Amino acid sequence: MQVYLNDMLYALSYALDCVEAEFVGVKSYHSARVAYLCVRVGETYGMSPEALLKLAAAAVIHDSALTEYKGASKTSGVRPEVRDSSPNSLRGHCEPGERNASILPFYEDIRGAVLYHHERADGTGAFRKKADDTPLLAQLIHLGDQLDNQFPLDFVDETKYARMSAYLERESGRLFSPELVQRFKEMFPVPMGAELEGEQAGDVLRSALPQLPLEYDAAQIQALAAVFARIIDYKSHVTCMHSRGIAEKSGQLGAFLGMETEKCTKLYLAGALHDIGKMAIPTEILEKPDKLTKDEFEVMKTHAKISWDILQKMNGLEDVAEWAAFHHEKLNGAGYPFGYTAERLSREDRILACMDIYQALTESRSYKKGFSHEKSIGIMREMVAGGFIDADITAAIDECFCVGAQH
Repeated sequence: MQVYLNDMLYALSYALDCVEAEFVGVKSYHSARVAYLCVRVGETYGMSPEALLKLAAAAVIHDSALTEYKGASKTSGVRPEVRDSSPNSLRGHCEPGERNASILPFYEDIRGAVLYHHERADGTGAFRKKADDTPLLAQLIHLGDQLDNQFPLDFVDETKYARMSAYLERESGRLFSPELVQRFKEMFPVPMGAELEGEQAGDVLRSALPQLPLEYDAAQIQALAAVFARIIDYKSHVTCMHSRGIAEKSGQLGAFLGMETEKCTKLYLAGALHDIGKMAIPTEILEKPDKLTKDEFEVMKTHAKISWDILQKMNGLEDVAEWAAFHHEKLNGAGYPFGYTAERLSREDRILACMDIYQALTESRSYKKGFSHEKSIGIMREMVAGGFIDADITAAIDECFCVGAQH
């Protein structure tokens, strides 16, 4: 199965930035700006287009463990200080971030890039590595991350550029190697202006890199999807296994229905990504223990449209984007975000919609115990009678997942 992996990672990076904006206060498209800076400075080292593509992949997921780090505070009851620069604090998201990166098929080419992206040139970073012992890719990510945190790169005029230059000179030899500072100045000798403003940052990043489809087998795609699902689910401890459960069950149901392997793999991927838009929803709404107000529910509903806006940018996976984003559509037109009816909704759209309901009913959450298979199917049959969901898919779920079913 051919996949433009970086497109998937760029989609994930925007969602991660939504969490980082809420949790740390950085501006949206932070990861894209960091990746773009890495790529441009990486060019001065003579990196090949393929190497730059891998560098960009590492850069856009450098904070992929932030939701996990955030989620740990929910279960431990101790809120971590993300801006804390102590070694233990920095390791808290570098180590699981490296674990996420390790699932990438070209991991050996980016090994250590995420793990060591908070190392300092003088050896006072999280792992006490000096510049000579820190992978170049990690140094590049560190430079981009620090600059965009200190001086948001969405707009750089002459005044901000002068402040950046003074900062780099001051930190040369301490935070950054003198060579890296010099190469940055060579690549960006003048202010960047609004080159990296807003969504344009992602467009500029894409234009700086080749579009190279890569071939992955079903196991590799599912492994990638599982990482994406874990990152998404950690946004809220209330639904910490939801996406992974839907991914697994959607793939299983596809196989049960006799679909080809690639279709089942895509269903798995759609399940993993279906709630990516929830990363843009405020945590206090996602985790509110009481019933949402009308206004809060309207905010919650926007996650489906946000998922659509994010996922439709994945080149070659337009069908996956649709199946994922339409999981709240209903056959009678009562769903969202577009209010489509049965005539517009494909079999795969209906599978994701039904599986989202089944998973939500059967899974246990902090405020409820999961319903039995029988009770869940009973509720779904009532929804079938009301014209909301597909009768055949509901029957297939019943047969596929009932206790004692043989697959």
